[in-house]
Amino acid sequence: MNFLTDEQSFWFETVNRFMDHEVTREYIRDCDMKRAYPYEAYQKIAGEGWLRLLIPEDHGGYGGDIFDYALMCEGLGKFGFDFATSVLVPTFTAMNIVNFGDDAQKSDYLERFMSGSIRFSISISEPNAGSDAASTRTRARREGEDYVIKGQKLWCSGAAARDTVIAMLVRTDMEAVKHKGLSVILVPNETPGLDIRKLPTLARRSTGTTEIFVDEVRVSQANRLGAEGEGWTIITDHLELERIAVAAAYVGNAQTAVSDALQYAHDREQFDRPIFDFQVIRHMLADMQTQVDAARLMVYRAAELAAKGIPCTKEVAMAKLFASETLQSVTRQGMQVLGGHSMLPEADMERFFREGMQSTIGGGTSQIQRTIISKAMRRGK
Repeated sequence: MNFLTDEQSFWFETVNRFMDHEVTREYIRDCDMKRAYPYEAYQKIAGEGWLRLLIPEDHGGYGGDIFDYALMCEGLGKFGFDFATSVLVPTFTAMNIVNFGDDAQKSDYLERFMSGSIRFSISISEPNAGSDAASTRTRARREGEDYVIKGQKLWCSGAAARDTVIAMLVRTDMEAVKHKGLSVILVPNETPGLDIRKLPTLARRSTGTTEIFVDEVRVSQANRLGAEGEGWTIITDHLELERIAVAAAYVGNAQTAVSDALQYAHDREQFDRPIFDFQVIRHMLADMQTQVDAARLMVYRAAELAAKGIPCTKEVAMAKLFASETLQSVTRQGMQVLGGHSMLPEADMERFFREGMQSTIGGGTSQIQRTIISKAMRRGK
Protein backbone atom coordinates (compact mmCIF):
# COMPACT_ATOMS: atom_id res chain seq x y z
CA MET A 1 0.00 0.00 0.00
CA ASN A 2 1.33 3.45 -0.96
CA PHE A 3 0.51 6.01 1.72
CA LEU A 4 1.71 8.91 -0.43
CA THR A 5 -0.41 10.97 -2.80
CA ASP A 6 0.62 11.19 -6.46
CA GLU A 7 2.10 14.63 -5.77
CA GLN A 8 4.07 13.38 -2.78
CA SER A 9 5.36 10.38 -4.72
CA PHE A 10 6.46 12.64 -7.58
CA TRP A 11 8.24 14.96 -5.12
CA PHE A 12 10.05 12.06 -3.47
CA GLU A 13 11.10 10.65 -6.84
CA THR A 14 12.33 14.10 -7.90
CA VAL A 15 14.63 14.38 -4.89
CA ASN A 16 15.94 10.85 -5.48
CA ARG A 17 16.71 11.56 -9.14
CA PHE A 18 18.48 14.75 -8.10
CA MET A 19 20.64 12.78 -5.66
CA ASP A 20 21.43 10.15 -8.31
CA HIS A 21 22.36 12.53 -11.12
CA GLU A 22 23.20 15.95 -9.67
CA VAL A 23 24.90 15.06 -6.38
CA THR A 24 25.91 11.38 -6.74
CA ARG A 25 27.20 8.95 -4.15
CA GLU A 26 30.75 9.41 -5.50
CA TYR A 27 30.69 13.11 -4.64
CA ILE A 28 29.42 12.45 -1.12
CA ARG A 29 32.02 9.71 -0.61
CA ASP A 30 34.77 12.06 -1.78
CA CYS A 31 33.65 14.82 0.60
CA ASP A 32 33.70 12.32 3.46
CA MET A 33 37.17 11.05 2.62
CA LYS A 34 38.55 14.60 2.33
CA ARG A 35 36.53 15.92 5.31
CA ALA A 36 35.35 18.61 2.89
CA TYR A 37 32.10 20.55 3.25
CA PRO A 38 29.74 19.86 0.27
CA TYR A 39 29.58 23.46 -0.93
CA GLU A 40 28.85 22.63 -4.57
CA ALA A 41 25.94 20.30 -3.83
CA TYR A 42 24.53 22.67 -1.22
CA GLN A 43 24.47 25.44 -3.83
CA LYS A 44 22.72 23.13 -6.30
CA ILE A 45 20.02 22.46 -3.71
CA ALA A 46 19.63 26.19 -3.15
CA GLY A 47 19.42 26.66 -6.91
CA GLU A 48 16.51 24.20 -7.05
CA GLY A 49 14.71 26.41 -4.53
CA TRP A 50 14.44 23.64 -1.97
CA LEU A 51 15.74 25.77 0.89
CA ARG A 52 12.48 27.71 0.49
CA LEU A 53 10.30 24.67 1.13
CA LEU A 54 9.28 25.34 4.75
CA ILE A 55 9.57 29.14 4.71
CA PRO A 56 6.11 30.81 4.60
CA GLU A 57 5.08 32.40 1.32
CA ASP A 58 4.88 35.88 2.83
CA HIS A 59 8.61 35.58 3.60
CA GLY A 60 9.53 34.46 0.08
CA GLY A 61 9.24 30.72 0.64
CA TYR A 62 7.00 27.98 -0.70
CA GLY A 63 4.98 27.41 2.48
CA GLY A 64 5.34 23.62 2.36
CA ASP A 65 4.49 21.45 5.35
CA ILE A 66 6.64 19.18 7.47
CA PHE A 67 5.55 16.06 5.54
CA ASP A 68 6.87 17.56 2.30
CA TYR A 69 10.06 18.37 4.15
CA ALA A 70 10.39 14.86 5.60
CA LEU A 71 10.16 13.37 2.11
CA MET A 72 12.95 15.69 0.97
CA CYS A 73 15.08 14.74 3.98
CA GLU A 74 14.61 11.04 3.24
CA GLY A 75 15.89 11.63 -0.27
CA LEU A 76 18.79 13.82 0.82
CA GLY A 77 19.92 11.10 3.24
CA LYS A 78 20.09 8.52 0.46
CA PHE A 79 23.88 8.37 0.17
CA GLY A 80 24.74 9.34 3.72
CA PHE A 81 23.12 11.08 6.67
CA ASP A 82 26.04 13.48 7.04
CA PHE A 83 25.27 15.08 3.69
CA ALA A 84 21.63 15.60 4.64
CA THR A 85 22.69 17.55 7.74
CA SER A 86 24.21 20.24 5.54
CA VAL A 87 20.62 21.19 4.64
CA LEU A 88 18.77 20.10 7.78
CA VAL A 89 20.83 22.00 10.36
CA PRO A 90 20.59 25.43 8.67
CA THR A 91 16.85 24.99 8.15
CA PHE A 92 16.19 24.54 11.88
CA THR A 93 17.57 28.00 12.68
CA ALA A 94 15.87 29.54 9.64
CA MET A 95 12.54 28.37 11.05
CA ASN A 96 13.48 29.75 14.47
CA ILE A 97 13.96 33.12 12.77
CA VAL A 98 10.56 32.75 11.08
CA ASN A 99 8.92 32.00 14.44
CA PHE A 100 10.87 34.29 16.79
CA GLY A 101 12.78 36.82 14.70
CA ASP A 102 11.85 40.47 14.39
CA ASP A 103 11.19 42.12 11.04
CA ALA A 104 14.79 43.30 10.69
CA GLN A 105 16.16 39.80 11.31
CA LYS A 106 13.74 38.21 8.87
CA SER A 107 14.68 40.78 6.25
CA ASP A 108 18.39 40.37 6.89
CA TYR A 109 18.66 36.60 7.06
CA LEU A 110 15.83 34.70 5.37
CA GLU A 111 16.34 35.61 1.72
CA ARG A 112 20.08 35.14 2.03
CA PHE A 113 19.48 31.70 3.54
CA MET A 114 17.00 30.67 0.85
CA SER A 115 19.37 31.78 -1.92
CA GLY A 116 22.21 29.79 -0.37
CA SER A 117 24.47 32.75 0.34
CA ILE A 118 24.50 32.08 4.09
CA ARG A 119 24.11 29.02 6.27
CA PHE A 120 23.13 28.55 9.90
CA SER A 121 24.52 26.37 12.66
CA ILE A 122 23.08 25.69 16.12
CA SER A 123 25.36 25.83 19.14
CA ILE A 124 23.73 24.29 22.21
CA SER A 125 26.05 21.73 23.82
CA GLU A 126 29.07 22.46 26.00
CA PRO A 127 31.67 20.22 27.67
CA ASN A 128 29.38 20.01 30.73
CA ALA A 129 26.01 20.52 29.02
CA GLY A 130 24.92 17.83 26.56
CA SER A 131 21.57 16.18 27.16
CA ASP A 132 21.28 18.60 30.10
CA ALA A 133 21.43 21.59 27.75
CA ALA A 134 19.94 23.98 30.30
CA SER A 135 23.23 23.75 32.23
CA THR A 136 24.75 26.13 29.67
CA ARG A 137 27.56 28.18 31.21
CA THR A 138 28.62 30.33 28.25
CA ARG A 139 27.80 33.85 29.42
CA ALA A 140 26.62 36.89 27.47
CA ARG A 141 26.80 40.15 29.43
CA ARG A 142 25.45 43.51 28.32
CA GLU A 143 27.88 46.33 27.53
CA GLY A 144 26.11 49.36 26.11
CA GLU A 145 24.25 48.28 22.97
CA ASP A 146 26.18 45.01 22.69
CA TYR A 147 26.50 41.57 24.23
CA VAL A 148 29.97 40.32 25.11
CA ILE A 149 30.08 36.52 25.07
CA LYS A 150 32.59 34.28 26.81
CA GLY A 151 32.64 30.50 27.18
CA GLN A 152 33.05 27.26 25.27
CA LYS A 153 30.63 25.37 23.00
CA LEU A 154 30.87 21.82 21.65
CA TRP A 155 29.36 19.58 18.92
CA CYS A 156 28.23 22.49 16.73
CA SER A 157 27.53 20.89 13.36
CA GLY A 158 28.48 22.92 10.30
CA ALA A 159 29.80 25.87 12.30
CA ALA A 160 33.14 25.90 10.46
CA ALA A 161 31.60 26.24 6.98
CA ARG A 162 32.08 29.60 5.32
CA ASP A 163 29.34 32.25 5.52
CA THR A 164 27.70 30.62 8.53
CA VAL A 165 25.71 32.35 11.27
CA ILE A 166 25.69 30.47 14.57
CA ALA A 167 22.55 30.46 16.72
CA MET A 168 24.28 30.26 20.10
CA LEU A 169 22.51 29.34 23.33
CA VAL A 170 24.00 31.49 26.11
CA ARG A 171 23.22 32.46 29.67
CA THR A 172 22.20 36.11 29.96
CA ASP A 173 20.99 35.95 33.58
CA MET A 174 23.22 34.12 36.05
CA GLU A 175 20.70 34.57 38.86
CA ALA A 176 17.66 33.13 37.09
CA VAL A 177 16.38 29.60 37.57
CA LYS A 178 18.19 27.18 35.26
CA HIS A 179 15.91 27.30 32.17
CA LYS A 180 14.85 30.92 32.62
CA GLY A 181 18.18 32.70 32.20
CA LEU A 182 18.97 31.54 28.66
CA SER A 183 18.92 33.46 25.39
CA VAL A 184 19.80 32.78 21.75
CA ILE A 185 22.19 35.14 19.98
CA LEU A 186 23.01 35.04 16.26
CA VAL A 187 26.79 35.17 15.84
CA PRO A 188 28.46 35.20 12.38
CA ASN A 189 31.27 32.67 12.45
CA GLU A 190 33.91 35.17 11.30
CA THR A 191 33.28 37.40 14.35
CA PRO A 192 36.54 38.31 16.15
CA GLY A 193 37.06 36.27 19.31
CA LEU A 194 35.65 33.01 17.91
CA ASP A 195 38.07 30.10 17.65
CA ILE A 196 36.23 27.37 15.74
CA ARG A 197 37.92 23.99 15.47
CA LYS A 198 36.54 21.20 13.30
CA LEU A 199 36.82 17.95 15.25
CA PRO A 200 38.29 14.71 13.79
CA THR A 201 35.19 12.68 14.60
CA LEU A 202 34.30 9.12 13.56
CA ALA A 203 31.20 10.37 11.72
CA ARG A 204 30.01 13.77 10.49
CA ARG A 205 33.29 14.19 8.59
CA SER A 206 32.01 16.33 5.73
CA THR A 207 29.51 18.76 7.24
CA GLY A 208 31.68 18.58 10.32
CA THR A 209 31.10 19.17 13.98
CA THR A 210 33.13 21.66 15.96
CA GLU A 211 34.43 22.94 19.25
CA ILE A 212 34.13 26.70 19.70
CA PHE A 213 36.14 28.82 22.11
CA VAL A 214 34.34 32.11 22.67
CA ASP A 215 36.64 34.81 24.01
CA GLU A 216 35.00 38.19 24.64
CA VAL A 217 33.01 38.04 21.40
CA ARG A 218 31.09 41.28 20.86
CA VAL A 219 27.80 41.38 18.91
CA SER A 220 24.92 43.83 18.86
CA GLN A 221 21.89 43.25 21.06
CA ALA A 222 19.98 43.37 17.76
CA ASN A 223 21.42 39.89 17.15
CA ARG A 224 19.41 38.39 20.00
CA LEU A 225 16.67 36.11 18.69
CA GLY A 226 13.44 36.64 20.58
CA ALA A 227 13.28 38.16 24.04
CA GLU A 228 16.02 37.89 26.62
CA GLY A 229 15.39 34.77 28.71
CA GLU A 230 13.39 33.10 25.90
CA GLY A 231 16.29 30.92 24.77
CA TRP A 232 14.99 27.64 26.12
CA THR A 233 11.65 28.11 24.38
CA ILE A 234 13.39 28.92 21.09
CA ILE A 235 15.78 25.98 21.22
CA THR A 236 13.11 23.44 22.16
CA ASP A 237 10.65 24.85 19.60
CA HIS A 238 12.57 23.32 16.68
CA LEU A 239 13.08 19.88 18.25
CA GLU A 240 9.95 18.40 16.67
CA LEU A 241 11.08 19.55 13.22
CA GLU A 242 14.64 18.42 13.89
CA ARG A 243 13.75 14.93 15.04
CA ILE A 244 11.33 14.25 12.20
CA ALA A 245 13.89 15.53 9.71
CA VAL A 246 16.81 13.47 11.01
CA ALA A 247 14.63 10.37 11.37
CA ALA A 248 13.58 10.69 7.73
CA ALA A 249 17.21 11.07 6.64
CA TYR A 250 18.17 8.01 8.71
CA VAL A 251 15.52 6.04 6.82
CA GLY A 252 16.87 7.23 3.47
CA ASN A 253 20.39 6.18 4.41
CA ALA A 254 19.21 2.86 5.88
CA GLN A 255 17.31 1.97 2.69
CA THR A 256 20.45 2.44 0.62
CA ALA A 257 22.42 0.28 3.05
CA VAL A 258 19.88 -2.52 2.61
CA SER A 259 19.71 -2.10 -1.16
CA ASP A 260 23.51 -2.18 -1.45
CA ALA A 261 23.72 -5.30 0.73
CA LEU A 262 21.00 -6.98 -1.33
CA GLN A 263 22.78 -6.20 -4.61
CA TYR A 264 26.05 -7.53 -3.25
CA ALA A 265 24.34 -10.71 -2.03
CA HIS A 266 23.08 -11.37 -5.58
CA ASP A 267 26.43 -10.56 -7.21
CA ARG A 268 28.83 -12.28 -4.81
CA GLU A 269 29.30 -16.01 -5.42
CA GLN A 270 30.73 -18.50 -2.94
CA PHE A 271 30.54 -22.29 -3.10
CA ASP A 272 29.32 -21.98 -6.73
CA ARG A 273 26.24 -19.90 -6.00
CA PRO A 274 25.24 -16.34 -5.01
CA ILE A 275 25.42 -15.83 -1.27
CA PHE A 276 21.77 -14.70 -1.43
CA ASP A 277 20.91 -18.38 -1.91
CA PHE A 278 22.06 -19.10 1.63
CA GLN A 279 19.13 -18.89 4.00
CA VAL A 280 21.12 -17.13 6.70
CA ILE A 281 21.82 -14.23 4.31
CA ARG A 282 18.26 -14.08 2.95
CA HIS A 283 16.80 -13.95 6.45
CA MET A 284 19.23 -11.26 7.51
CA LEU A 285 18.23 -9.12 4.52
CA ALA A 286 14.54 -9.77 5.16
CA ASP A 287 14.90 -8.51 8.73
CA MET A 288 16.83 -5.46 7.54
CA GLN A 289 14.17 -4.44 5.03
CA THR A 290 11.40 -5.03 7.55
CA GLN A 291 13.12 -2.69 10.01
CA VAL A 292 13.51 0.02 7.39
CA ASP A 293 9.88 -0.20 6.28
CA ALA A 294 8.69 0.00 9.88
CA ALA A 295 10.94 3.00 10.55
CA ARG A 296 9.65 4.76 7.43
CA LEU A 297 6.03 4.30 8.49
CA MET A 298 6.78 5.67 11.95
CA VAL A 299 8.42 8.74 10.41
CA TYR A 300 5.48 9.28 8.05
CA ARG A 301 3.03 8.99 10.95
CA ALA A 302 4.92 11.59 12.99
CA ALA A 303 5.27 13.90 9.98
CA GLU A 304 1.57 13.68 9.13
CA LEU A 305 0.54 14.45 12.72
CA ALA A 306 2.93 17.40 12.85
CA ALA A 307 1.71 18.70 9.48
CA LYS A 308 -1.86 18.66 10.80
CA GLY A 309 -0.87 20.46 13.99
CA ILE A 310 -1.74 17.48 16.19
CA PRO A 311 0.41 17.14 19.34
CA CYS A 312 2.87 14.33 18.65
CA THR A 313 5.84 14.58 21.01
CA LYS A 314 5.68 10.86 21.75
CA GLU A 315 5.30 9.82 18.12
CA VAL A 316 8.20 12.06 17.07
CA ALA A 317 10.44 10.58 19.79
CA MET A 318 9.43 7.07 18.74
CA ALA A 319 10.27 7.81 15.10
CA LYS A 320 13.65 9.27 16.01
CA LEU A 321 14.44 6.39 18.35
CA PHE A 322 13.46 3.60 15.96
CA ALA A 323 14.90 5.18 12.80
CA SER A 324 18.28 5.86 14.42
CA GLU A 325 18.57 2.38 15.88
CA THR A 326 17.45 0.92 12.54
CA LEU A 327 20.24 2.77 10.72
CA GLN A 328 22.73 1.50 13.28
CA SER A 329 21.40 -2.07 13.06
CA VAL A 330 21.11 -2.46 9.28
CA THR A 331 24.51 -0.90 8.58
CA ARG A 332 26.14 -3.26 11.06
CA GLN A 333 24.46 -6.20 9.32
CA GLY A 334 25.37 -4.69 5.96
CA MET A 335 29.02 -4.80 7.02
CA GLN A 336 28.57 -8.51 7.74
CA VAL A 337 26.95 -9.23 4.36
CA LEU A 338 29.68 -7.42 2.44
CA GLY A 339 32.42 -9.04 4.53
CA GLY A 340 35.93 -7.76 3.87
CA HIS A 341 34.66 -5.58 1.02
CA SER A 342 32.68 -3.55 3.56
CA MET A 343 35.92 -2.17 5.01
CA LEU A 344 36.72 -0.23 1.83
CA PRO A 345 35.49 3.37 1.41
CA GLU A 346 34.38 2.56 -2.16
CA ALA A 347 31.74 0.19 -0.78
CA ASP A 348 30.17 3.05 1.22
CA MET A 349 28.93 0.65 3.89
CA GLU A 350 31.67 1.58 6.35
CA ARG A 351 30.61 5.22 6.02
CA PHE A 352 26.96 4.31 6.53
CA PHE A 353 28.02 2.28 9.58
CA ARG A 354 29.89 5.25 11.04
CA GLU A 355 26.86 7.49 10.55
CA GLY A 356 24.70 4.81 12.16
CA MET A 357 26.88 4.83 15.26
CA GLN A 358 26.41 8.61 15.55
CA SER A 359 22.67 8.54 14.88
CA THR A 360 21.67 7.26 18.32
CA ILE A 361 23.59 10.12 19.99
CA GLY A 362 23.02 13.28 17.94
CA GLY A 363 19.71 15.12 18.04
CA GLY A 364 18.83 13.61 21.41
CA THR A 365 20.17 10.22 22.46
CA SER A 366 18.13 7.04 22.34
CA GLN A 367 17.96 7.21 26.12
CA ILE A 368 16.47 10.71 25.99
CA GLN A 369 13.90 9.56 23.41
CA ARG A 370 12.88 6.66 25.67
CA THR A 371 12.51 9.08 28.56
CA ILE A 372 10.18 11.27 26.46
CA ILE A 373 8.13 8.28 25.33
CA SER A 374 7.79 6.80 28.79
CA LYS A 375 6.81 10.19 30.23
CA ALA A 376 3.88 10.25 27.80
CA MET A 377 2.93 6.74 28.93
CA ARG A 378 2.68 7.70 32.59
CA ARG A 379 -0.77 6.90 33.98
CA GLY A 380 -3.04 9.89 34.14
CA LYS A 381 -1.32 11.58 31.16
